[in-house]
Amino acid sequence: MDRLTEFIQSLIDHLGILGIGFSMLLESACIPLPSEVIMLVGGFQVSRGNFGFLEIVAAGVIGNLFGSIVAYAVGYAGGRTFIQRFGKYVRLHERHLEKAEQWFQNYGEWTVLVTRNLPFIRTFISLPAGIAKMNFFRFTIFTALGCIPWNLALTYAGFRLGENWNEAEPYIRPFSYLVAAIILLLIVRWVWKSRKR
Repeated sequence: MDRLTEFIQSLIDHLGILGIGFSMLLESACIPLPSEVIMLVGGFQVSRGNFGFLEIVAAGVIGNLFGSIVAYAVGYAGGRTFIQRFGKYVRLHERHLEKAEQWFQNYGEWTVLVTRNLPFIRTFISLPAGIAKMNFFRFTIFTALGCIPWNLALTYAGFRLGENWNEAEPYIRPFSYLVAAIILLLIVRWVWKSRKR
């Protein structure tokens, strides 16, 4: 985490506002850079007068959107084929793909909107949306809308904390780990029940 933080800070120091956008693009393209650190550092830069508050938020949202489109495209183009080929090794079958498609047809907008504000899940939600072939226009709109609260909150926290921005990250990190642990437990439970059947 410390090395990732140093990398993000260096990127923002060298590229400025583009560093924020590029980092958030990578984060949403399923490269697990911690958006918590990126946007807190962005808020800190606002407190120093280097950038405007809305500039940082906009850079974060735009980076998120383009990174999400990359992940969506990967899922759309090759996700189904990949699962059909290798899914059997983790108990994923065609019926699961059909259920996912049905889910995203019925609840795709709300799923994308809500999960964009959950640690860990927000990084990867675009892949299943692409695999399930969620309507691209709706995916784009709800991704953009869903990114705003997360980026606003983190930028504001970094702005208020200023030089002490890194004091917020240790409080956010356990919540991220908790969400990841819950997802892992659900996957283990699903695999165990699937094997039992």
